[in-house]
Amino acid sequence: MDRRRFLVAASGSLLAACTGPQNAAVAPPIAARPRVPRSTGLAGPVRNRILVLVELQGGNDGLNTIIPIADANYRRLRAGLAIEAQEALDVQNDVAFHPALKPLVDPLERGEFSVFHSVGYPRPNRSHFRSIEIWDQATASDRYGDEGWVTQALRGHPEFSKRNADADAIVLGVGNIGPLAGPDTRLVTMREPRQFLAQAESMQSLAARNDVTPALRHLVRTQNEAVAAAEAVRRKLTGRERFNRRFGGDPLARSLAIAADLIADGVDIPVWKVTLSGFDTHADQRPRHARLLANLANALAAFRSSMQELGRWNDTLVMTYSEFGRRVGENLSRGTDHGTAAPLFVLGGAVDGGFKGPVPNLADLDEGDLKPTIDFRQVYAGVIADWWGQRDNFLLRQGHRPATLVRVANV
Repeated sequence: MDRRRFLVAASGSLLAACTGPQNAAVAPPIAARPRVPRSTGLAGPVRNRILVLVELQGGNDGLNTIIPIADANYRRLRAGLAIEAQEALDVQNDVAFHPALKPLVDPLERGEFSVFHSVGYPRPNRSHFRSIEIWDQATASDRYGDEGWVTQALRGHPEFSKRNADADAIVLGVGNIGPLAGPDTRLVTMREPRQFLAQAESMQSLAARNDVTPALRHLVRTQNEAVAAAEAVRRKLTGRERFNRRFGGDPLARSLAIAADLIADGVDIPVWKVTLSGFDTHADQRPRHARLLANLANALAAFRSSMQELGRWNDTLVMTYSEFGRRVGENLSRGTDHGTAAPLFVLGGAVDGGFKGPVPNLADLDEGDLKPTIDFRQVYAGVIADWWGQRDNFLLRQGHRPATLVRVANV
């Protein structure tokens, strides 16, 4: 069988086989899945590690992504949207994958994929703009900041402050700089390399000007830093597309293909950010959500394959996030409205794989919404502590206990 969920209790198949006519066809027994050897890779030195942030823009519906298939309330609350038991991919006794996530079953079984259930924050905000700001800045819902959490983490980091990287981060595609915002981040934004090279040339001519007023000096200094980072990246670009055939043509796949090519070119960047938009599924959710999850899974699987080919998968940590999840119950437009918690994915060759936290309890809701059980800042703190080797960090000092992300924090 194709790793598909077969729930006797839900489908009634066993009852029908026992009580039906004697000449009824007997379903063949379900073959056990072969055991897959689990990865044993460990991450190398911090200076070689890569963090890839994947923003699922619009608010991903977590309940149809990682499905609490054994909970009868799931189908009761989602009569039109629920994924059929025979469609869902059986990955654990009480949860299943959306069928579009099939490319991620292998990394899950090899222990290279973690699913954090019900990630959110206290007193959630259901505004797209405000909630993603909270995620980007790692603040409480009633606090306002002006810098991204990555910028805060990299500032004064004992390793990164000495590292002579080409830049601190590259944002690929059309997403915002969010977690990388702030004056201390050497940031490059790029839609595709050829366009970037043309922009880099125009930036050089602008930065060379000295006829500026004192009020513009800070802007020019920032521009000069951006030009220097862009030039460092430009010098290493070969324009060769090594992995393009294994990626799809959608924007996320294209962005991750470019990232893989740049890494293959030797571009030294510790943080990469890409975006997959379209998750604000208020209406006609089933086909739209299936396409989005297929784009996500296929792009991540292709990126994994590319990093394995380069020998960099153990040094790569991929993390998805979204500004919020969706409401538990469906709406009248066969969609879902803004909710609270949702699953968060972490992938990599050295990831401590498996499911983290309790499966969402659909019998214990907060006015129709999931109750967050993992604060997203615990995951961020785990990135800083485990992946970047900084046990003493600003989130830990705020009381956020780091989540375990990698098998051994080899720092």
